[in-house]
Parts: sequence; structure tokens; C-alpha cells
Amino acid sequence: MGITVQPDGQSTSLLETTVNSALAQHQTNEGTGSKQKAVKTDPQKDAPKVKGIYVTAYSAGGSRMDQLVDLVNKTELNAMVIDIKDDEGYITYETDNPKLQKLGKSQPFIKDIDKLMQRLEKHDIYPIARVVVFKDTILANKNPELSFRKSDGTVWKNGRGESFVNPYSKEVWDYNIEIAKEAAKLGFKEIQFDYVRFPEGFEKRANSLKYTKTDQSRVDVVSDFVKKAREELAPLGIRVSVDIFGYAASVPAAEGIGQDFVKISENVDVISPMVYPSHYSTGWYGSKVPDKAPYQTIKGSMKDTHNKLDPLGSDKPIIRPWIQDFTASWLGSGNYMKYGKKEIEEQIRALHDMNVDEYLLWNAANRYTPGVNYK
Repeated sequence: MGITVQPDGQSTSLLETTVNSALAQHQTNEGTGSKQKAVKTDPQKDAPKVKGIYVTAYSAGGSRMDQLVDLVNKTELNAMVIDIKDDEGYITYETDNPKLQKLGKSQPFIKDIDKLMQRLEKHDIYPIARVVVFKDTILANKNPELSFRKSDGTVWKNGRGESFVNPYSKEVWDYNIEIAKEAAKLGFKEIQFDYVRFPEGFEKRANSLKYTKTDQSRVDVVSDFVKKAREELAPLGIRVSVDIFGYAASVPAAEGIGQDFVKISENVDVISPMVYPSHYSTGWYGSKVPDKAPYQTIKGSMKDTHNKLDPLGSDKPIIRPWIQDFTASWLGSGNYMKYGKKEIEEQIRALHDMNVDEYLLWNAANRYTPGVNYK
């Protein structure tokens, strides 16, 4: 496919663009942490130390699920992150919720959601619902006024043909929080929000696209959405986690896309930086080819993450990174290595050495390396 899709769909080139933008913004707008810190209480103090895998709705509703459940049963793995609202914006099961039917569209890859939840409970698998938030082609096409429009009134698309909806829209907030609440009712213990941001490179087109906005900065709007979601989900006993690209721990706030690592982390129970070695370019953490140095790269990224979040004190969230269980062959000869048991265990060893004992494995096809010691 050329580029293996990751949480938040970032390729190395897009990440570098975002980093450069963030560094440029920092020259004129310094500072990250918020002065007002919410008092945090974990809504699930008895939750396990999560060691999980990503599961598409297609896998969750199909025969692949047999292999994935077996993998979790036979190893130290104990959790699954399952698509409930996917990268296109489809709700992945049949819902009779009129609020969701009005704005969204079901594509029931998961034929029987209740049966799936019962199966997860039977096997003691900690269930996490992945909800892709502001990248939502379905909602953008169905309700263009909730999206970003070009001068001719048509919905803007990025280079991959994807559309985003407007983080300034409270209607968009309420829609995604309603999806999260329904997932909670179904039995999910945690909601993992992905694509909690504006489109990449948005600062270059912010003044040419049509959309509703306020005087708030993009950073504040995004962090306020996360805060609002957590306020509404915590009373239900549900944890909130957010995916964020790994570079965010190492650079100033990415104001172009509205992501501030610290401000988002203040308002979540779990933060999941995507620290795939393949997504770091030459020179990061002293490595010429970071993909070939999984231990060194993960250790460096976790050091930066701790340094960024330690000032939050008791508000510091659980750090649960996404790590790499795929081979980044698209990087080209000499820039990658084949990932297997050793490379995955090296990433896990680096996490342990940096006092991080939770993690998630990503493989877009849900084909995970056999024989790994997940400790």
C-alpha cells in the first residue's frame, strides 16, 4: 500500500512537516503548560496494566478475531483497541441511536456488537474503543457546514482524499462524545480518541477555507474538547485516552494543527504517543537510522515524554505508547529493517528501562509477530 496507516495516519514526511511548523511557531509563541490544572481521579483504579493490540472493526467482526483472542489468551497481552468510529468516519456497528443516525452512518463490520462485548468479557480482555474524531469524511460530506469548505462551497479534501470536520463546532464535539457514551453503555472501559487535531498543514490554509471559528486558539479548542469529553465520561467510570504523534514530546506545541502535548495530557487519563522507530528521521536520539535502533529510539522518546509531563505532578497521565509491530519497507533500502520478535522485545525493554509498563502494538493488518515475550 506504500504507507502503512498508523493511528493518526502520520507518515514520516508529514511528521517532519509538523515538527518544522511547531518549531517555527515556537519562535514567536513560547510556553506550553496550562496554569489551571484539573484535579484528576482515575475512574478505573482497578484497571490492569494495559498491554494491548490494535484490532480493526473488520477483524473484530470476522474470523481473524479467533486468532487475536487466542494470542491474548496465550500471552501477557490483556487488551484490545477496537475501531468503533473508523478513519473514514463510519460507525462500525449497527446503532439505533437517533442522534448518531442523524449525523453519522453505520458500516456494520461488527455484525453483533453485544456478542463481541460478551466474548471480550469472557476472556477477560480489557476493551478500549477507538474513536477517530476530527478526520471524518462521512460527516463532512453529509454536513458540509460542519467541515472546511473551499471558496466554491465544496468540502476541502487533503491529498489522500480525506476530509476533516471543524474542531470549533460544538455539534461535532457532542456527536463524538455521544459515540463515546454509547460505547461506554456497550461495555467499553476506555475511549481512545484519535485525530484530535486540525488537518496537517492547516496553518497554510486557515485563512482561505470557509468555516465557523471563535477567538480561541486552535490549541485551546482541541484541548477543551478533550477536557469536555473527560468531564462527561468520567462519571460513567470511563477512562479517556488520546493518541498523539511521538514527536510532540520533543518539540514545542504544534499550533498549526492545534496539538499541545502538555495541555492535552492534563485532561486525559492516558496519553498514547506514537513512537514507532520508523517515524523518526536521521539524527533522532543519536541514531543514523532510527528504525534500525528500536531500543535507542524508544528510550529517547520516553525520556522526552517524562521530561515534558513530569511538571504536571499528580496530573501526569498514564503513559501508554504505541510501538511498532510492522516492517517499514516504504522507507527504502538501507532505511529500515525487518521487524520481528527481537525488535519488538527491544522496544518493550526500553519502555521498562524508562519505567513505562503499559503499551499498545500497532499492525494495520492485525498480523502480530508470534513468540514475543511481552513481559
